[in-house]
Amino acid sequence: MPELPEVETVVLSLRDQGICGRRISSVAVHWMRSVQEPSVEEFTRILKGRTIQNISRRGKFVVMGLSGGWTALVHLRMSGRLFLGRPADITKHDQVLLKLDDGRTLRFHDTRKFGRWRLTQDPETVLSKLGPEPLEPVRDFHKRLHAKSRILKPLLLDQTFIAGLGNIYVDEALWEAKIHPQRKSDSLTTSESDALLKAVRKVLKKGIRNLGTSLGHGKANFQLPDGESGRNREALNVFRQTGLPCPRCGTNIERIKVGQRSTHICPSCQRKH
Repeated sequence: MPELPEVETVVLSLRDQGICGRRISSVAVHWMRSVQEPSVEEFTRILKGRTIQNISRRGKFVVMGLSGGWTALVHLRMSGRLFLGRPADITKHDQVLLKLDDGRTLRFHDTRKFGRWRLTQDPETVLSKLGPEPLEPVRDFHKRLHAKSRILKPLLLDQTFIAGLGNIYVDEALWEAKIHPQRKSDSLTTSESDALLKAVRKVLKKGIRNLGTSLGHGKANFQLPDGESGRNREALNVFRQTGLPCPRCGTNIERIKVGQRSTHICPSCQRKH
């Protein structure tokens, strides 16, 4: 958490709030490890005075294009959030603060302190390692699955295989496609591979429409840059629905472990062949 729909929602929200075109007038870093590279001193020096020219997403990264050929890559990790507001809204868990020329402050709020910023002039040194974007055309998906011979769920979580998926949306996609998460990737038929990719796209698009998945109201749960929670929790079919009836067949949802990750399945719809 957050996964592709949450990061996409953050990017769209910041764009709608007019962050592009704003100049960074000052920078403060309260948790030094929030900056992965360069040094905190260089980070603050380089950012000050830069204009935010564009903002986008690649996998789970927020990609902020800056003047002078610099790019800020922000990975929210477990509990990172980006808020855009007035300085009066600053809290003790705001680890990185970018004051903008319109008086607002972009706040990187991270209670667990796992999120990271990286400032670079060559973002492809990081982004090129990611797999294809699932909402864009994915060539030879069936062949790529068969080239790995790996347990399916860990493979789908592997950001070098496909970018942006996490525990929530992998569980939802596998349920949608009626595929067991412990199947080997090279055991899928062509039709199953097509169904899986279609399911991945379906659950991701639904997550974006619903402004992401907030699993509660705790300090580490996902929020939009305006402080609102995502609505996709109410639309989940299996994730954290243990013991509830499957929306498709009525069988109780089960929680199992796959690759050390909690995984939610319908034992009737998702049979392990």
